[in-house]
Amino acid sequence: MTERTFPPFDLARLLTTVFAPEGGERVAVLIDLDDPKDMQDYRFLRNPAYTIQRHAYEVVHQRLKAGILNLTGGEMFAYQITGGSNLDLPDLAYDAAGRAISLERDVYSKYDLILAITTYSATAPLTAFAKQFGFRGATMHGMNDIILRTGLAVDYNEVSRDAEALRAGMTGADWADLDFGVGDKTYTLRLQLGKQAAQKSHGLCRGKEPDVANLPAGEVYWVPTGADGQFPLKYEEDGTLALMTVQGGRIINAELLKGSEETVRRHLAKIKSDPATGEIGELGLGTQVLPVSGRDIQDEKVLGTFHIATGRSDHLGGSLTPDKFSDASHATHDDILFAPHKTPEVTHCEIRLHRNGETIVVAKDYKPSAYSLALLDAVQRS
Repeated sequence: MTERTFPPFDLARLLTTVFAPEGGERVAVLIDLDDPKDMQDYRFLRNPAYTIQRHAYEVVHQRLKAGILNLTGGEMFAYQITGGSNLDLPDLAYDAAGRAISLERDVYSKYDLILAITTYSATAPLTAFAKQFGFRGATMHGMNDIILRTGLAVDYNEVSRDAEALRAGMTGADWADLDFGVGDKTYTLRLQLGKQAAQKSHGLCRGKEPDVANLPAGEVYWVPTGADGQFPLKYEEDGTLALMTVQGGRIINAELLKGSEETVRRHLAKIKSDPATGEIGELGLGTQVLPVSGRDIQDEKVLGTFHIATGRSDHLGGSLTPDKFSDASHATHDDILFAPHKTPEVTHCEIRLHRNGETIVVAKDYKPSAYSLALLDAVQRS
């Protein structure tokens, strides 16, 4: 794979490519704050910790207010940080004048395009609201300088083309086997795919159908119908490494490999008290050549990396909805990324798809296989 160069970030180009707006659409920006009342007079800008929200203000909100693409509105609203990936959003929010507003009454039902630039992903709840109220949107949580210069500066026509080439070449699989080499042992997780059509996150959200793009995009994914086996999990909080045992589609046990026994104990207690939190809800493969950004939202889109996810899956076409968790605060969708910079403890890995009696290696040791590269080469040459 050769290095790529990126054009300067251009919000108008990004919105044109992603949404193809016809002009006259109303657009709004959502951010999250510890205290959403700090939206008043943009007080949150005084806090240097709000780097994501500052990007939302400087790079998106101010540009929209200056007027681009014949879009109207451009207002910014803040809600309280949810504390977890894809948790349901509060309805209460505040505008720049300090007024309390209802997201359902004052935003979802009145804007055509909604851009959520937040700390935690809002893709799942915003997708549900899009279908309910009829808007289109994009979620760009974790926005930082690297993502702006690379993952949000790319041509999403090309991203969509490459994602479709890989999706079409990997669809209809019976199951996927994932090998994880840790030390002198190899663990395998089998994900049942049931010949389902593979899906893609490709960044295009055009037309009139309500939909939400997750940006940066560039991913092929499935919602497994079942799962059994073992896989390592590295905890973000302290780097502890544990071995998950999966049975019947869900994590049923966790065993310490390295680090804190207490970290593993807390996780296992949560799974046992609320089994839905351990359900395997996704397998995703990156499709883009991108630099590591330090944010999983971009790093999981890098070609050769992969992720599995636990928890909520309704926004991906799965059946695990927030009401199936015993505690609403547990209804997250948590991606578990495997990449050289993130999981160096996993020294070798391989992903194999089984389809119609044939075994296809699609990635090995964080690199795309010859099969995957051939799919990309064919479409890029056409």
